[in-house]
Amino acid sequence: MVCTTVRTTIFIDVRGWGVVASKAVIVGGHQIGSMLGLGAMLVIVAACGAGTASSSPGTTTLPTGPVQPTSAGPATASPVAGKAKQDALASYRGMWRDFVTAGTTSDWQSPKLGRYATGIALTNMSRALYADHYNGLITKGEPTYEPSVSSAEPPDDPNKIVITDCSDSTNWLKYKATTGQLANDTPGGRHLINAIAQKQADGSWKVSEYGVHGAGTC
Repeated sequence: MVCTTVRTTIFIDVRGWGVVASKAVIVGGHQIGSMLGLGAMLVIVAACGAGTASSSPGTTTLPTGPVQPTSAGPATASPVAGKAKQDALASYRGMWRDFVTAGTTSDWQSPKLGRYATGIALTNMSRALYADHYNGLITKGEPTYEPSVSSAEPPDDPNKIVITDCSDSTNWLKYKATTGQLANDTPGGRHLINAIAQKQADGSWKVSEYGVHGAGTC
């Protein structure tokens, strides 16, 4: 498995997500359309996948002699690592659940936003909700999620976990708060999301960074 760190510029999106990536360079090289926004922020998102990334060729050392059979049995997954992954995924889902709830009134000061998010992730969500509040928009409906763990560091007792998700925002759209009409005719879709969850000092897990790619990227 090869892990690649991707540096990408993200923009605050007043139409749904807290941030969107300017280019979907993490998976498939998809090009992302322009987004409405208030500002840009540089985020480093790590993604892992099988194979060798074409943009970062590496070298492979081959054995010089015959490979000897080993009597070792199959590796056993660490129960600590398994619990950490479950907690990280639960925090990821909790972060979006709180964001969706706050979006129904564009409550950018909701104290619940900090339950499962911290750092850049928390800042991006607050800014997105403030943008909606400023523009008189609210969000109705709810997206779907399919998060999975891409990598965990260190493997046996992780304190950082990379999450990959394919979220569908088809039924999660912006509306004008005063009239209840759709804010625009832009449809939702399936978005690739990359996120980093980190273990906190009290043992809890929070999402510290995330990047949302354009519709149709997964």
